[in-house]
Amino acid sequence: MFLYGNEEKQKNMEMIAKRIEVCEKCPLNLTRSNTVPGSGNVDSPIIFVGEGPGADEDALGEPFVGRAGQLLEKMLKEYAKLERKDVFITNIVKCRPPQNRVPTQEEVKSCQSYLDGQIIVIKPKIIVTLGNAPLNYFTGESKITQSRGRFFNWYGDIKIFPTFHPSYLLRNQSLTKGSPKWYGYLDMRIIGIMYRALKQGKGVEEVTKTIEEKIKSLENAGGS
Repeated sequence: MFLYGNEEKQKNMEMIAKRIEVCEKCPLNLTRSNTVPGSGNVDSPIIFVGEGPGADEDALGEPFVGRAGQLLEKMLKEYAKLERKDVFITNIVKCRPPQNRVPTQEEVKSCQSYLDGQIIVIKPKIIVTLGNAPLNYFTGESKITQSRGRFFNWYGDIKIFPTFHPSYLLRNQSLTKGSPKWYGYLDMRIIGIMYRALKQGKGVEEVTKTIEEKIKSLENAGGS
């Protein structure tokens, strides 16, 4: 687990990771090779939450290191103008579901305290959900195509900003206006704008209001 930022926060995150490492709350512990608690910057105002580890993540114990992770890192760099180490990345479940299936409600519930603990430590202003599973976890919504690019209120004045999972974008390569990949790249540009505004000390309500206007203008302009 690679961590950056405040040392006290890092220690707290490491404590959570150690609890995850020995967790036997659900059957996923029987098939995992490694737990995957998450990695990144504990001072980030924005964190990314995906569904669960895949085969590459299970093998290495790090989130988003396979093809989907490589695309996420590329999108962060090229569109958000951020490095991977600028943000924190994790999943709603910390062990790989067999055959990369969607985690069950029991598995999600078993991992909830770990994710909640990470959020309490980091205190993000915005949580970017990647794909349908984390979208449903945080908002109760189930259709990413209808929810992406919108803001949802969550506990503690945290905003939820859904976007496509990079693995979905790998299966949908078209970049024509209105395609998932087109929207995914647009969302990543918006995430970069939000990140810099929040780091400058702007309030989350001010930022989200400005971003909602920015999204409309970018969509109308074709994302340019």
